[in-house]
Amino acid sequence: MLHTLLKSVREYRIQTIISPLLVVSESAIETLIPFLMAAIIDQGIRPGNLSVVIRIGSLLLFMSLLSLTFGASASWVSSQAAAGFAKNLRHDIFSQIQTFSFQNLDHFATSSLVTRLTTDITNIQTAYQMLIRVAVRAPAMLLFSIVMAFLVSKQAGWLFVCVVPVLAIGLFEIVKESRPLFRQVFRQYDKLNRVVRENLRGIRVVKTYGQQNAETAKFRQSAREIAQVFAKAQRIVAFNMPLMQFVISTTMLILSWLAAKLIVGNSLEIGQFVSLFTYSISILYSLNMLAMIFSQLSVSQASAERAAEVLETAPDIVALPVAETNVTNGSIDFEHVSFRYPGTDEDQLEDVNLHINSGAVVGIIGETGTAKTTLVSLIPRLYDASDGVVRVGGKNVRQYDLKALRDQVAMVLQNTILFSGTIRENLKWGNSEATDAQLNQVLEQAQAKDFVAALPEGLDTKIEQTGQNVSGGQRQRLTIARALLKRPKILILDNATSATDTQTEARIRQIFKRDLPNVTKLMITQRVASIVDADQIIIMRHGGIEAVGTHAELMAANQWYRQLYQAQQKSTGGDHA
Repeated sequence: MLHTLLKSVREYRIQTIISPLLVVSESAIETLIPFLMAAIIDQGIRPGNLSVVIRIGSLLLFMSLLSLTFGASASWVSSQAAAGFAKNLRHDIFSQIQTFSFQNLDHFATSSLVTRLTTDITNIQTAYQMLIRVAVRAPAMLLFSIVMAFLVSKQAGWLFVCVVPVLAIGLFEIVKESRPLFRQVFRQYDKLNRVVRENLRGIRVVKTYGQQNAETAKFRQSAREIAQVFAKAQRIVAFNMPLMQFVISTTMLILSWLAAKLIVGNSLEIGQFVSLFTYSISILYSLNMLAMIFSQLSVSQASAERAAEVLETAPDIVALPVAETNVTNGSIDFEHVSFRYPGTDEDQLEDVNLHINSGAVVGIIGETGTAKTTLVSLIPRLYDASDGVVRVGGKNVRQYDLKALRDQVAMVLQNTILFSGTIRENLKWGNSEATDAQLNQVLEQAQAKDFVAALPEGLDTKIEQTGQNVSGGQRQRLTIARALLKRPKILILDNATSATDTQTEARIRQIFKRDLPNVTKLMITQRVASIVDADQIIIMRHGGIEAVGTHAELMAANQWYRQLYQAQQKSTGGDHA
């Protein structure tokens, strides 16, 4: 896990190395100061030797300033290293997510990925800064203070050596008990983020159905579950302080008794006693810092594991080292293709065989849940077939470079997504170099030119998140225009005109036939009227292909298709066939 995460340090490696060196230097100087304080008391103040006081006092002042300089520098450098590491880590995780297939994304819930990119990385950043600064300072101060205590008095040094293991065992048990609870906390954070995300995305539906109270109750329950688990973890961690207080009080009592005995026996000077007392405070303070570090690392370990899980997840779909980059035409072949989702035994698609000529207009129709979208998702390799071969342009899709393949396969989904920005910026996802003339051309082909021109700022009109400030039909037409801008060899419309009226849809089909004769057009729809003039109509039932033919052929040979068409004609007032 650490090996995976530390790859993100990169250009901040120097700061990461310098920070502990500065901290160790600061700690070494700080532990010398009590030793000099003892000398100034015993050799200068008690005998009344002013020259010794001045000489050692000047040295103390210099070392204090030097320690302050090292400490401030360590703080600045460690902050820079931690912030840079978090920046790189966030970038690496986000970049890794972009390589994921749909199967990978199905494994990680969206809310979980958001938590990992935000809360988890913030915890890791805090822990990283602590590791290269406080986690170095505390043991360094502990070690140096014990060594200096031995130099002053061996009996006192052994006292501190005996105290450390007692506290270490207690801290280990506390961390051991709290760690599983902190892992559980972050699973609850995922749940809370999911509730928030669903509510905000569907806020209009929530208000329409008057479900604000129900949604608030759902949020309150998720927040309550986080609070309960976190409180339980913190109750365990809270044992740090009583344990520390017990150890500190006991150590101070023993040290006072021991020092008094040594002073009476002329084995210890007053200045040395003061320095021992300072070292005892330094040692116990260091132990307290270690307790805090262990607590924070218990929280951060769960975050680190979750971040590393994303980085260590290999994309299910990758291109070959030497991949084909030229898609010659838009022909499509399915040869004994089956598909099942990971972790399931049931095939969503089973032994599909299909040939589609380049430039053909193909309609795909079937009941809900018959794997129509799954079928077309195999063409651009959003998923890979579990069995069989999918070919585009006569070649196995696995042979193509992923970008080259997907540049030639444009998909428009029913659940259209527009991104925050202008209409121009959204359209240019299809071609970042497109001119305004090209943008207007695809808008005209998608029957969107008139409504865009009527907007006050035209192509520069701002689109809100997910496109909520335009209608569903307008969003669909904009996404069709965006897909056309790619100039693909294969165009897949998955219920992409469901929100448009029939006249607009008919004009879009006519323009496609006129302007895109060489583009293979696949149209998933529930409207038979949308595909009556298709070269080929595919009926999907129960994860397979039930029939393939033209409208006339299917009307004559397939009862389900004929009944569907007649029912739709009746509902729209059309003539029966």
